[in-house]
Amino acid sequence: MIQVQFMKPFYTKVNGKTLRLVFAYQYFSIVKDDELYHFVPVEGKEMIIDLETKQIENLSEIFVFQRGNRFIRLPLYQLLLISNVHEHLTPILNNATTAEESVNLVPKEKIESEMQKMIRELEEHNLERLIDQALENRDEKRFYELASEKSKLHEAK
Repeated sequence: MIQVQFMKPFYTKVNGKTLRLVFAYQYFSIVKDDELYHFVPVEGKEMIIDLETKQIENLSEIFVFQRGNRFIRLPLYQLLLISNVHEHLTPILNNATTAEESVNLVPKEKIESEMQKMIRELEEHNLERLIDQALENRDEKRFYELASEKSKLHEAK
């Protein structure tokens, strides 16, 4: 059995519903037969995880670990089967989903009410411009229509 001793992504990015973890030298190490091997990014260097299903999408990616002049080449699916990599992935996934959810903290209702407020303000400004235009054109009838509309708008607030 292989034990993951250290696993820290060099780079993480949440893109929609996928999490991309990129590893570099010294950010990933395993122990096999009491010997420490360090990750070397000669072949695969990333894990792509679906955040909804928590499944790794690129299972055929080859991860290479080195100790001196000895190398261990492991497909990601095999690393998942014969190591404790899940223990190290869980906190990373939890942090990523928490970060993604914090982006979506503003409730939809608040956004909609802010939009309604902006629309009302734009309508008021438009009415004021139309009133100014009616005054410039000395259109008394149009002025009184717009002034009436503006007072109704204020009453609705």
